[in-house]
Amino acid sequence: MIIYGHRGAKGEAPENTLAGFDHAYRHGIRHFEFDLVLASDGVPVIIHDLTVDRTTGHSGNVASFTAGELAVMDARRNTPPWSKATGVPTLEEVLAIIPDFEHLQLEVKSDNRHRLNILCNRLTEIIQRRDLFQRVAITSSDTWFLQETRRRNRKIRIGLVAERRFPRPTSTAARLECDYLCLNWKLCTRELVEEAHRRDMHVSTWTVNRIHDMLMLEELGVDSIITDFPTSTRMYFDNRAAAVPQLPRSTPGPEGEALGQRSLPAG
Repeated sequence: MIIYGHRGAKGEAPENTLAGFDHAYRHGIRHFEFDLVLASDGVPVIIHDLTVDRTTGHSGNVASFTAGELAVMDARRNTPPWSKATGVPTLEEVLAIIPDFEHLQLEVKSDNRHRLNILCNRLTEIIQRRDLFQRVAITSSDTWFLQETRRRNRKIRIGLVAERRFPRPTSTAARLECDYLCLNWKLCTRELVEEAHRRDMHVSTWTVNRIHDMLMLEELGVDSIITDFPTSTRMYFDNRAAAVPQLPRSTPGPEGEALGQRSLPAG
């Protein structure tokens, strides 16, 4: 099962910052899921909200600031303690600091159509110029944006972000010809996963922070999880993989059950 670092490593470092991505990358994480919003000068920047209020000491809409102005803000509010200030980065800066990434899920939040149209153009251009067709999926809950991305270049992979049972996520994703189905993990069922797989979709679940839940989702057949604690999660699964060949075939189940009750720190 693939492990994606959520907003870099949201539970371990300031979310959606160069410091956070660098931290996770240095610890071996090569899959990331993070958020994109358009700055006032038309540059895609990495931030979850449409405002800067929650993560910086400033207030106002992201759309009111240039990428340069966002870069010098201190984005350590409401994050794990971090010793040095770190600002809101651009997509190009993040790509530069994680050069050997294996795959990214770039989530675009709903915004006004004019700004989304510009952002769609910018992302299409970056993916085409860098030849990232196999290494990037653009995801969103905004079906209009996904349709616009597909219209610009059918080689770009897209994914539906779903957090409600109705309308049925697999049906909506199939109508949009999605490659990824990104589910709130609490919606996940074996039936839903199997249906998505029959439609050739990768099933990714968010945001999963407890080992018990990860193992349950693994049993259901999900392809990847998105977690705030990617380095801790990777360590757990690496240790499990290393230990498995040493276990006798007759190893009883209770030990596995005990592992399933372990959890990562609360996010």
